[in-house]
Amino acid sequence: MPGITYEDFLNLDYTPADSELVCTFHIDPAADMDMEAAASRVASESSNGTWAELQVEGGITDLSATTFDIDGNTIRVAYPDELFEDGNMAQVLSCIAGNIMGMKAVDHIRLLDCEWPESLTTSFPGPQFGSDVRNEIFDAGDRPITATVPKPKVGLSTDQHAKIGYEAWLGGLDLLKDDENLTDQAFNPFHDRLTESLSYRDDAQDETGEKKSYLINITADANTMLERADVVAEQGCEYVMVDVVTTGWAAVQAVRERCEELGLAIHAHRAMHAAFDRLEDHGVSMRVLAQVTRLCGTDQLHTGTADLGKLANEDTVGINEWLYSDLYGMTDVLPVASGGLHPGLVPELIEREGTNIAIQAGGGVHGHPDGTRAGAAALRQAVDASVAGTPIEEYADDHPELQTALDKWGTETPR
Repeated sequence: MPGITYEDFLNLDYTPADSELVCTFHIDPAADMDMEAAASRVASESSNGTWAELQVEGGITDLSATTFDIDGNTIRVAYPDELFEDGNMAQVLSCIAGNIMGMKAVDHIRLLDCEWPESLTTSFPGPQFGSDVRNEIFDAGDRPITATVPKPKVGLSTDQHAKIGYEAWLGGLDLLKDDENLTDQAFNPFHDRLTESLSYRDDAQDETGEKKSYLINITADANTMLERADVVAEQGCEYVMVDVVTTGWAAVQAVRERCEELGLAIHAHRAMHAAFDRLEDHGVSMRVLAQVTRLCGTDQLHTGTADLGKLANEDTVGINEWLYSDLYGMTDVLPVASGGLHPGLVPELIEREGTNIAIQAGGGVHGHPDGTRAGAAALRQAVDASVAGTPIEEYADDHPELQTALDKWGTETPR
């Protein structure tokens, strides 16, 4: 009876089946390991292998992953569909981004990309609304929707927070948004913030004639998030926000299921993503995290500012294109550009990312010399000018809020 060894997980003549999940990795082998030996260990450890030669009978090898391509430090691994439990993202990631991240056989390993087969993909729900929120909720036409986070992002009282939202809505923005670390603290309790903000939301809608909404952060343990989602729906809000990485994908899937029952859209904040994707040669790419987020069913996701804002970003444009792509009929995701944006950056942002996005600015709204309402107006004016194809310097001639913003920030990227 033949034994199963690491070499059984390497076949450079293999052609993956359409049903297999194909993952692309960058690996740096350990000093005592050549590329083929390291590549075979990646496939082994992420499927059904182990360090000792095994004596087995039957079809267990049908569950083996296969490294089938090596190009420099880039390898591709095919995983049989039977290896995965349908609709269980935690289990999928435990395979393709689990123990292999700590293997001694590699000094560094990074999951760069995934090619998702139809059977596994369609076992996940995907988003309910995706980019359709722009018109299903806001009737935004061809323009990006806009959002802001009150600053400072924690420390404001409920009344302060809600009044800042009111000013932003009156200035022309579509969404008030909590930041990632505001949930249910004593200085700004969740239920009070929800009801008071929505009261101001209703007033702002009456005064502007435009639809407004609120991205309230329900992040907590899974049971609490479900309870909070129920309350959000009862209060007449259209959205919940979840810190998807810190919360965990199983919890995100539970929220997605409840939100379909409630008709709520999900805004995904990516806090902690850089712990996985910041290093170029190790971890999990933002591209893969975005893919996972789409399959798990969020409608909006922060993907960066195409290097225009204050935060380091992976390939924002390429990630956005994947989120829009045809994926066996799955609904797309609306990318959110955020982090160090102000009105002067909007034309270049739209040039790079297009109009099918959400644009969120915090300091670039509230740091306006004339306050939040003027800052919100300036951001909306920059969006409207860009969509109309009018240079913002020209548009600013008749829009003093935008002119003041340009005088303060120009078109420079903050650091």
